[in-house]
Amino acid sequence: MNKISKILLIILAVFLCILGYFFLGSPQPAEKINWGVNFSQRYAEQLGIEWKESFLAILDDLGAKKIRLSADWDLIEANSGEYNFNDLDWQINEAEKRDVELILTIGLKTLRWPECHIPEWAKNLTDKEKEEKITTLVKEIVLRYKDNSSVKLWQVENEIFFPFGDCPKISKDFFEKEIQLVMDLDKSGKPILITDSGEFSFWLNSAKYGDLVGTSMYRNAWFGEFNLSVPYPFPPIFYSRRADLVKTFFDKKVIVTEFQAEPWGEKPLYALSLDKQKKLFWINDFGKHIEFAQKTGFDEIYFWGTEWWYWLKTKQNYPEFWNAAKELFKN
Repeated sequence: MNKISKILLIILAVFLCILGYFFLGSPQPAEKINWGVNFSQRYAEQLGIEWKESFLAILDDLGAKKIRLSADWDLIEANSGEYNFNDLDWQINEAEKRDVELILTIGLKTLRWPECHIPEWAKNLTDKEKEEKITTLVKEIVLRYKDNSSVKLWQVENEIFFPFGDCPKISKDFFEKEIQLVMDLDKSGKPILITDSGEFSFWLNSAKYGDLVGTSMYRNAWFGEFNLSVPYPFPPIFYSRRADLVKTFFDKKVIVTEFQAEPWGEKPLYALSLDKQKKLFWINDFGKHIEFAQKTGFDEIYFWGTEWWYWLKTKQNYPEFWNAAKELFKN
């Protein structure tokens, strides 16, 4: 056997070992999962439901005790230099009344499409000018809520290392300055959460920053290039092994901040027919996703799609998703 053949065999052996590490085996299931939800005022309105009504239902009927909220730039600063916190204040105050724990996502890139919610007046600003405006916005948010008992975690930007969404590039230097700004403003020691893609990252880059890592977890994705919904091939061990690496090298915990519990199609859900939604993701799929999540070993998981459940329940007379999730929050 010549030298090149030996090198190729070694490379193949290493590849198979890596493949086996991430794809073979079964993680230890979590003894108990602390379920949470994501909530977007914008998304609720897009679905045609009253967002305050749906938020209160999530708190009082669904029984969620952990919620990830989004401080979207365009909703807070519709006019340059004029800050309107009324809606975000209301959400945070209602959560505080009920001892609900909040993750507050801040920065340029937050939750829901197009991810970067840039006000009209700021769209033609240079990147440097946007950064200056975002820095001021982050300062206003942190100073306003740093003493709120419900805000338990600051999430700085959303999946900054994953190029998804209609967003300008956020430089690593600016991202680091944002994190330092939050730390300087909030001396209470509230942990900082950094999120990453669940399927297209090893999370190690994100784990260099903040205090814990958040990941998405999707079972199906829409690939527009093929006009097709494609199931991801990743087993539960694929997620737990990477969490082990983060724990080993950075001594940080990984939580699931975006767990797919709604359809993903070629259009936003409010533009898709109910029949198409049913084909993409329905109640049997929901049950399978829950089983998958339980097998990964993660003990803190936030649902993505709660507003859609409420829309189904109140506008389509289909409460099955809502009721199934409600049982999980009871346990």
